[in-house]
Amino acid sequence: MVKKILFKNIDTIVTMNPNKDEIKNGYVLVEDNIIKEVGKDEGKRFDVDLVIDCKDKIMLPGFINTHHHLYQALFRNVSSVQNAKLFDWLTHLYEIWKNIDAEAIYVSSVVAISEMIASGVTTTSDMLYLYPKGTKGIFDAEVAGARHSGIRFYPCRGSMSLDKENGGLPPKDIVQTEEEILMDSERVIKRYHDPSKYSMLRVALAPCSPFSVTEELMLKTAELADEYDLLLHTHLAETEDEEHYCIERIGLRPVEYMEKLGWLRDNVWFAHTVWLNADDIEKFDKNGVGISHCPTSNMRLGSGIAPITDMMKKDGIRISLGVDGSASNDTGNMLEEIRNAFLLQRVKYGADAITPRDVLYLATMGGAKVLKIEDYTGSIEKGKAADLILFNMNKLEFAGGLSDPVAALVMCDNKKVDFSMINGKIVMEDGYLLDPSLSAFIDMHNTISTRLIKNNM
Repeated sequence: MVKKILFKNIDTIVTMNPNKDEIKNGYVLVEDNIIKEVGKDEGKRFDVDLVIDCKDKIMLPGFINTHHHLYQALFRNVSSVQNAKLFDWLTHLYEIWKNIDAEAIYVSSVVAISEMIASGVTTTSDMLYLYPKGTKGIFDAEVAGARHSGIRFYPCRGSMSLDKENGGLPPKDIVQTEEEILMDSERVIKRYHDPSKYSMLRVALAPCSPFSVTEELMLKTAELADEYDLLLHTHLAETEDEEHYCIERIGLRPVEYMEKLGWLRDNVWFAHTVWLNADDIEKFDKNGVGISHCPTSNMRLGSGIAPITDMMKKDGIRISLGVDGSASNDTGNMLEEIRNAFLLQRVKYGADAITPRDVLYLATMGGAKVLKIEDYTGSIEKGKAADLILFNMNKLEFAGGLSDPVAALVMCDNKKVDFSMINGKIVMEDGYLLDPSLSAFIDMHNTISTRLIKNNM
């Protein structure tokens, strides 16, 4: 790693600092993995190891993805569920997913993370709830894949304990006992969780959903999280079917159930939250919960439109973006997620409901606040980690759209980043990922995908 790097002549630095400053003709000085200076480029000289000229380029803090299922990159565009709603989609795919193993997890993690890096992600969470019987090292394989890719990683040790015979959706082959779940959760916490500033790996706990675990497991998982000062994550209120399911089986709507369990708290973030009423939003606001909005998946599965614009009016709700799993999105492209979040809110709430800068904020500081890592990433400020991305605006897709270059990142056909730095290490340059093994991983990924899908069609 080069020790000192100067980014000079930056057309615009979109800092995402508390004032949301945008610095024209700026510079950023990085030493090791830390931002040392940010300012207006006025010819100040520095003794550095590398100078990067950023003429015609816009710099942003790297994007933070707060919801994913990395293994699902193996199952994009499965023809038999192209037109299925969530519950039907899940019950069909579970029968394929039960044959996944550690190698598949490792390879798909590398591929899915690489796709995100190309679209500007420098930090990602993941919810891994799939632990087929007889397999070993599933969570460990995902961590190994993330380390290979160089991403800042926040994996969630997910869980499912209710199979079809006990009121859940998955087959018994891929659920675990509550004892197994809690024991392995504690193992991965002790082995992998690093709570230090600038950490590259933190762990959260994540029962999959209200309809895949017992009430007792939800409570015990929260107790374990409190013991180790961890965050909690789950899917919530994704579909109307989920709401009906919770009312029929529990007698409560999803948010009411979370309230009963004590899961409305500021160390929790929920994925989706599409089917909410005004009272639900007030409860979120009062308790400081986090949200991961996954618009592309919600559109693809016909789940609905999350009331993000309404939640943005509440100071207590932390809102971020997630690409969700690639089997319900069919991409892991954060730039597409940003644009879809922008457009989908306007479909429901009007042309003035949300701005391009609003959604860029959700993708950066919004994500940092949801994951509670805003003290060291999510913005371009002195003392923050060097998680930086650059866009070259002198390209075909932006031609004619430069009256507001920052907004053009959302309004125009933004395809990928041109440069990415994660924790001070350059991982993408001139529009190309620098991992020389990626082509081999893609080949392995396609081989595994074909085997798993064809054997279960």
